[in-house]
Amino acid sequence: MEKKEFVCIGCPLGCNITVETEGAEIKTITGNTCPRGADYVTKELTDPRRIVTSLVRVAGGELPVVSVKTASDIPKGKIRECIKTLKNIELQAPVRMGDVVAENVCGSGIDVIATRTVEKE
Repeated sequence: MEKKEFVCIGCPLGCNITVETEGAEIKTITGNTCPRGADYVTKELTDPRRIVTSLVRVAGGELPVVSVKTASDIPKGKIRECIKTLKNIELQAPVRMGDVVAENVCGSGIDVIATRTVEKE
């Protein structure tokens, strides 16, 4: 049996969670004070995902870049590819908060959206 330690990010408590696994099977989860801890650890072991935040260049805008993020979490293994994709994008001002910057980024089914507005110069 293998033991793994996690600090839960499912809620503000930040519980220290211990998981015992045997191969790919989770045997026990201890240390969580709410059900979100068990959900977080299970997801982290079986399908780790993250929200990606970054910047994208803006031509002709009052700011040279706009902040962006994935609309929801993407597979952890696609983060590098996502960042490379965003590095090659340049938007034209104006950019509105909520605008889709990249559809279905890296084949994840998740869009990247602008998180603020950048007006024209």
